Amino acid sequence: MPAVTVSDITVLPRIVSEPGARARRVKSVTTAPQGFEGEGFPVRRAFAGVDLNDLDPFIHLDQMGEVEYAPGEPKGTPWHPHRGFETVTYIIDGIFDHKDNHGGGGTITNGDTQWMTAGAGILHIETPPEHLVVSGGLFHGFQLWVNLPAAKKWSTPAYQDIRAGDVGLLASHDGGTLIRVIAGEVGGHKGPGSTQTPITIVHATLAPGAELRLPWRKDYNALAYTLNGHGTVGEERQPVQMGQLAVMADGDVLVIRADQNQESRSPSMDVLILGGEPIRESVAWMGPFVMNTKAEVLQAFDDFQKGLLGTVPAEHVAVKKPLQRSGEGSKLQGIHNTPDGIQSN
Repeated sequence: MPAVTVSDITVLPRIVSEPGARARRVKSVTTAPQGFEGEGFPVRRAFAGVDLNDLDPFIHLDQMGEVEYAPGEPKGTPWHPHRGFETVTYIIDGIFDHKDNHGGGGTITNGDTQWMTAGAGILHIETPPEHLVVSGGLFHGFQLWVNLPAAKKWSTPAYQDIRAGDVGLLASHDGGTLIRVIAGEVGGHKGPGSTQTPITIVHATLAPGAELRLPWRKDYNALAYTLNGHGTVGEERQPVQMGQLAVMADGDVLVIRADQNQESRSPSMDVLILGGEPIRESVAWMGPFVMNTKAEVLQAFDDFQKGLLGTVPAEHVAVKKPLQRSGEGSKLQGIHNTPDGIQSN
């Protein structure tokens, strides 16, 4: 798992929690079900079964892979629409190409992040480059959906290209954890991501037996998703392993420990740590649209069908797939991330 690594972690600034800081307790641990996305690449639905109120301001998280593709196997998604939120795609291993109908996009690889603000509406596509399709290879990453408050849902679509070399690098107090700050702030150290909604995104790699005590804003929620390896969360040492999400309750510090013994294929424990300021607005979500009301979601479908979210660039028209919707509770076809029905809170 390369992402961003360092040859000598001891030279990095160390994060130390304040004396007397209270560790956040573990509210729940859930296991992500496995499925397939887009044109058939494997994913784990990290937020499945978790109340949206505990996730706020986040909506959806897919762990993509880890998978070793044979030649000809790599797959992506067709062109599809989004409105009302942001997508954050972080590649740990492998290569992905992104394009949108506003001219944004590019190629992201080990440790890079593509941050797309869908806002008022956008069309985009995510695919492996042709040379990767021919050769095959390792692919692993995640895509996170970050909600936007009502006041920003109609903002102009935008794109950020965050390179691996720009990510903030820190070490834990015991020197056993490499902390990558992608967005937000940890212990006074900021990541490069510019966020519409106040959030923090961290990718931490814990050596066997290491302990991470990460200062965390009291007004943020806290989620820890284990990408690989085994360990525990909280002072209560709740066991976690690959594919499990821990929701943490109130407190000042997140406590994560890696087991001394790890699997040979995953010698370290990797954890994606997320938190943000809850928006606390109603959420209506169906397929690729996250709005505040059911009427706004249905309007987004109509706008897409009428071409008001834009058109696929001429050179890509051949791969566009139609959006099918036979009713309010129908399953959507030919689009990215397609939960059944309209979810509300």
